[in-house]
This record gives sequence, structure tokens and C-alpha cells, in this order.
Amino acid sequence: MRYPDRETVERIRGEYPAGTVVELVRMDDPQAPPPGAHGTVIFVDDIATVHIAWQTGGSLGAAYGVDIVRKVDAND
Repeated sequence: MRYPDRETVERIRGEYPAGTVVELVRMDDPQAPPPGAHGTVIFVDDIATVHIAWQTGGSLGAAYGVDIVRKVDAND
């Protein structure tokens, strides 16, 4: 796995600040919530993993370049 550079990490942090509501599109993890699950961003770490508290319970990070989440619009 290739880790993202500092600029990419900062860009992801800017796109997904703590408190952002996201929806899971795809996650390559057997313990992942189902696609469509919503969660709230806790923080983005130094390798651009977006750590999320899922409304289905628990927390699990979306790995940069592997998993896909999208921001939920306030109207969704």
C-alpha cells in the first residue's frame, strides 16, 4: 500500500472535518456497516483514514484509496 502525501492528507482533512455526516458507498472490511449506512466523522489520521462513528453502532475508519464514503447533503 502506498501512503498519501502530506498535501493529500490535508486535503482530505479539509473535505471531511469532524462532525461531517457521510454515507458509506463501499468498504472492504467484513465488519463494515452495510452500504448506505450513515455516520459522523470523528477525525482524519496521518494516512488519510477517515474515522467514522457509524449510526449502526461502533466506529470504523474508511481507508484512503480503498474504501468509499460520500458527504451527505443537508437535504438528504
